[in-house]
Amino acid sequence: MPSPHRIDVHHHFFPPEYVGPLTRWAQANGIGAAVQKSQIDWTIARAVEEMDRTALATAVLSTSTPGVYFGDAAEARKLARICNEFAARMQGDHPGRFGSFASVPMPDVDATLREINYALDVLKADGIGMPTSFDNAWPGDAKFTPIWEELNRRKAVVYFHPVAPDCCSALMDYVPASVVEVPQDTTRAVVSLLFSGTFARFPGIRWIFSHAGAGVPVLAGRMTNAVTRSKAIEEKVGPDGVRGALRKLYYDTANSAYAPTFAALLSLAPLSQVLLGSDYPYLTIAQNLEDMVAAGLSPAQCKAIERDNALALMPRLAR
Repeated sequence: MPSPHRIDVHHHFFPPEYVGPLTRWAQANGIGAAVQKSQIDWTIARAVEEMDRTALATAVLSTSTPGVYFGDAAEARKLARICNEFAARMQGDHPGRFGSFASVPMPDVDATLREINYALDVLKADGIGMPTSFDNAWPGDAKFTPIWEELNRRKAVVYFHPVAPDCCSALMDYVPASVVEVPQDTTRAVVSLLFSGTFARFPGIRWIFSHAGAGVPVLAGRMTNAVTRSKAIEEKVGPDGVRGALRKLYYDTANSAYAPTFAALLSLAPLSQVLLGSDYPYLTIAQNLEDMVAAGLSPAQCKAIERDNALALMPRLAR
């Protein structure tokens, strides 16, 4: 087997105290039994075995949909701390094998700022992870400005994982939300940050979006047309325009390594902005790697996506 070298930036973990609330939420929202089983059956040992089988050197840990907020702000604060300290222990127990994107109790702005400070200063997390929307509010909303000010000051990495928002999760009860509404919320999050001027105002933040940006590459032209018709929005987007702003974002490959998807993504963003993501344990790491080869990526492209680009963004993952 090749020596471990790959870096996975979309890798989920499930602390025991988090599984109970997450399972109850999944059952209440009709989430499939297979997904629930993946959450319940997850263990650190199984994760490490999967990493070893696929030459994965480092997995950057993050919570899955819907994050740590299940409608109770106090519970969200508690779960964020539980998850972040559990991830820190995993890193300490397995040196070099894990990084982490710390959970935050959004939409509670003050509590989120406190958890950012604790996670980055005390636990030394590699960045901050959060869902694409929170209580039917999206990240470009002005009330979240203090969070972006702090993360911009720190030049932090911010990783977004999509959710199906309350507004739209049951529009078609015969179609799983993961097919349409979950990836669409990534598109909503990007558009909210773009049209509100958040990307332009906080250039120090390095933004990562899941699943190849979902609809972003396909809708970039429509975004440009909309912006050029409104002077007010155009000024918020900034001098680089829509394309310039979107080319600076990072996109992971989780459940997205398909030829049409990559054709759209790589026509928008340079290869340097594409990072390996697996969505483990919902998909295996091996499946994602096989899909990349089947999509026609060259060995040089795979090498950049699987390791080099992540190290350029987060050099300490080389540890």
